[in-house]
Amino acid sequence: MRTAPGAARPVTPASILAARLESLLERAAGSGLEDELRAARDLAVGLDPYVESLTSPESPDLAALARATGEHDWRDAGGSLEQEMLSGHVEGRFLAMLAHATRARRVLEVGMFTGYSALALAEALPDDGCVVALEIDPEVAAFAREQFAGAAAGGRIDVRVGPAGETLAALAGERFDLVFIDADKAGYADYLETILTTGLLAPGGLVAVDNTLMQGQPWAGPDTENGRAIAEFNAAVAADPRVEQVVVPLRDGITLIRAV
Repeated sequence: MRTAPGAARPVTPASILAARLESLLERAAGSGLEDELRAARDLAVGLDPYVESLTSPESPDLAALARATGEHDWRDAGGSLEQEMLSGHVEGRFLAMLAHATRARRVLEVGMFTGYSALALAEALPDDGCVVALEIDPEVAAFAREQFAGAAAGGRIDVRVGPAGETLAALAGERFDLVFIDADKAGYADYLETILTTGLLAPGGLVAVDNTLMQGQPWAGPDTENGRAIAEFNAAVAADPRVEQVVVPLRDGITLIRAV
């Protein structure tokens, strides 16, 4: 889907539900269902703003990066990129909290986009900490590097460009306390397998995987390639005796995984 600059669309289960309830409310005029639909609409529409209002604010650097991403025209990217791929305020604070809670010094991000989550993580690290961020698209990586150049924590981010499978293989011998996976959905299973079996994840380390609720598609449809990939990944993780996991219904879903 192509998106005009600055125009956001609903891409999470909660925001999609809110939009559908809004549409139903408009169509229900005179049906006698308006009050019930309005209450349901208000419940859904108000959730994300309420959560955001109670979450610690983003830094000026993160706000500037989000603004630059929203103002950029992604339509020239062939429909594969859009501003909604940005992690955003609440998810950024959540990832930073994970970094603090795990006392992470080295973080691996598989799939960076314009760098919001990478910068949020970098801000939570000590001065000698490092985020190694993998991105397949050189133009997006260049955009992110421009944002990092003016950010206080930008120097803690090491951007590596190339297919994630290849860049993960090149990291052999390195270890990370926290890993965030947010790349192509069909590759999730392979990325996690590599992380679990090649020593990239430090003992006691944590893996966070984004978009594991994928707009509600795994349980409510429609049947899309990404929806199927996420459903298969979720089922595989749930059946894997090597790990324990919890799915957090934040934004588009984040699964936290640790080896046991």
